[in-house]
This record gives sequence, structure tokens and C-alpha cells, in this order.
Amino acid sequence: MRVLGVDPGLTRCGVGVVEGVAGRPLTMLGVGVVRTPADAELGHRLVAIERGIEEWLDEHRPEYVAVERVFSQHNVRTVMGTAQASAVAMLCASRRGIPVALHTPSEVKAAVTGSGRADKAQVGAMVTRLLRLDAPPKPADAADALALAICHIWRAPAVNRLQQAHATAARRAPRTSAVPVRKVSR
Repeated sequence: MRVLGVDPGLTRCGVGVVEGVAGRPLTMLGVGVVRTPADAELGHRLVAIERGIEEWLDEHRPEYVAVERVFSQHNVRTVMGTAQASAVAMLCASRRGIPVALHTPSEVKAAVTGSGRADKAQVGAMVTRLLRLDAPPKPADAADALALAICHIWRAPAVNRLQQAHATAARRAPRTSAVPVRKVSR
């Protein structure tokens, strides 16, 4: 499985590609950051992010794209920028028919470090160890993108089995006819 992880951001959008399967050693195929100038117009920044992600999709041809799910922060402006960059990543993948998975920061941290409260240094250290790198990827956004890809590779098989089980149960469930409900007035 080849996954492009995207840690969305307007100034620095982390991207990383990891290949492998759960239970086996993983391989990093690429890592980087799509940067935009903080003083540029918002629309231009989003176009720059789109171009950057499209280049990564062209070069690495991932089977899945894992994007960090936007969560509430104290700074609404930061949340909006993150959400906009996240939407660009989802749009680029969906336009190509590539499935998109959203993972929360705590879910990614727990998958990679064993603790949903791990700090950036711990995530970077575990990404370095898991991918057998010489040093943690810099900046932290790049390491976070790799962590997203790792999380998806490890969690996707279990999620797929759960979805299949739900679909099978839904097909096997006895079909009941809807009983009309009559409203009674007093």
C-alpha cells in the first residue's frame, strides 16, 4: 500500500509518502513541505498548495491519501487556514479517484507512539525509527505527514474489515416493513 500523508497548513503543508503493509517494515518514498508566503493572497496560496500536492500525486502515484482531520484550536484563523489546505488536498485526491482518509492528531500520535498525547519530538523520533531514517524529517510538518501515512497503513486493514462486517450484517438483517405512524391530536 502506498500512502501520501498530508499535514495541512497554509504556510507549510507537510507531505510524505510511505509504502508498505501492516506488520512489515515500511519504506519512505519521499518527504517534504509545500510552502506558501504568509503575505500572499489566500487564493494564490491555495493554488500553490494545489500545484504542490498535484506534483506529489504525479510523482508518487499513491493508492490512498491520508489527511489530518481539522480539529478545534483556540485560534480560529489558524483553524480556517488548516481547513482550507485540507480541503485542497482532499479535492486533489478525489479528482483522481484516490480514496481519502481523515485521521485525528491524537489517533496518529497513538498509532505511531502508543500515546495520543505524544509531543512533536516523540512523533519525529518514532517516525525516524519506524522508517529507519538517519534523522527526524524537518520541519515537524514533514514528520507529521509521514506519521499520517504510517497511521493509515496500520489502521486501514482493520477499518476495512469493520466496514465489510457492517455491510455484511446490513445485508443479512431481516427486512422489516415500515409501519405507518399516525399522529393523534388531543
